[in-house]
Amino acid sequence: MWTFDLSLSFLLQIGLLITLALGSLKAYLLLKMEDCKSTNKLTGKTVIITGANTGIGKETAIDLAKRGARVVLACRNLDKASAAKDDIIRESGNANVVVRHLDLASLKSVRKFADEIIKNEPRLDILVNNAGCVVYHDKLTEDGLAYHMQTNHLGHFLLMNLLLGLLKKSAPSRIVCTASMAHGWTKSLDVENLHSEFSYTSKSTLIHEIYLYVYSKLSPVLCTRHLAPLIFDSGVTINCLCPGVVYTDVFRNTYSWFQMIVTFAAPYFLKTAKQGAQTNIHLAVSDEVAGITGEYFTSCKVTDVSKLAKDAAVAKKVWEMCETLVKLQPEERHY
Repeated sequence: MWTFDLSLSFLLQIGLLITLALGSLKAYLLLKMEDCKSTNKLTGKTVIITGANTGIGKETAIDLAKRGARVVLACRNLDKASAAKDDIIRESGNANVVVRHLDLASLKSVRKFADEIIKNEPRLDILVNNAGCVVYHDKLTEDGLAYHMQTNHLGHFLLMNLLLGLLKKSAPSRIVCTASMAHGWTKSLDVENLHSEFSYTSKSTLIHEIYLYVYSKLSPVLCTRHLAPLIFDSGVTINCLCPGVVYTDVFRNTYSWFQMIVTFAAPYFLKTAKQGAQTNIHLAVSDEVAGITGEYFTSCKVTDVSKLAKDAAVAKKVWEMCETLVKLQPEERHY
C-alpha cells in the first residue's frame, strides 16, 4: 500500500516547488514580451480609443496622453468613463482628455458618435478599435445581431468607415484594430450567417460561444487585410493585433467557474493591462510601422495569420456582408 508523508514540512516543500516553477514560467513569459520602445510625442494629434475606461484601453489612453495627444475616450458607461478620465489626467498630467458616449452594440449610437466627432473634431490621427467582450450567452443587440459580433467587430467596422474621411483628411493617420490569436481556431467561416447567434451550432453551449468569439476576432483580421490595399495611397494605414491573454474586466461576463480559473492563473500566465497595451501603443506611435499596413502584430512584431485569414476571396465576402449588416450607405463609404 502506498503511504504519503503529509507533514507540514512536506507540504511546504511542495508549495515552494510549485511557486518556483510558476515563478520561472512567469519570468520566461516576461522575457518573450516586447514593450513599445518609441518615445515619439503626439502633441497636436487627436486619438480615439474605444473601451478606454478600463483595462488595455485605459492603459493605452494613459500612454498616449503622456505623449501629449488629445484623447477621446469612447465608452458606453459614462460614469466609469468619467472616473477613468480623472485617473488618466492625473497619471499623464494632460488635461486634454474628453469622454464621448459610444455603445458599439447600437448602430444608431455608432452613427451618432461619428457624426459628433466629424462636427467637433478638426482632425483624427489615430483610431484605436479596442473595446470587446468574451462571452455574452447568445445575447442579441437592438439591431438583431449577435452581441459578440457587433461589439467586437461590426460596431468598429461601421465606426471605422464613418471616420475614414476624417482620417484621410488628417493623414498620415492610423487605424489600430484588436483581434486575437483565436482567429486561427477555425478553418471555415459561414459568411452568410456571420451576424447570427446560430453562425456556429453545437450541443455544447460553451463550444458554441467560443466559436462566436472566434468569428468575431477572425472578422477584424479579414477586414483589415481587405481594406489596406483599398486605401493604400491615402496616407491611412490599418493594422490589427493580438494583445495576448490579458487579465482585465473583459472576463466579467463569463462563467463563474471560468472566472475562478482566470483569477488563479492571472499572476502566473496572464499579462497585466499595461503589458497588454504595448502592441496597441506600438502601432499607434512607432516609426517602425510607418507605412506598414494590412498586417497582424503580436508583441510589437508582425506575425503570420491563419490560412483562412489569408484568403482574399473570403475577406471580400466578409467585408461585403459587414457592409450589408451595418447598412452602410453610399455617402458613408470613403474608400
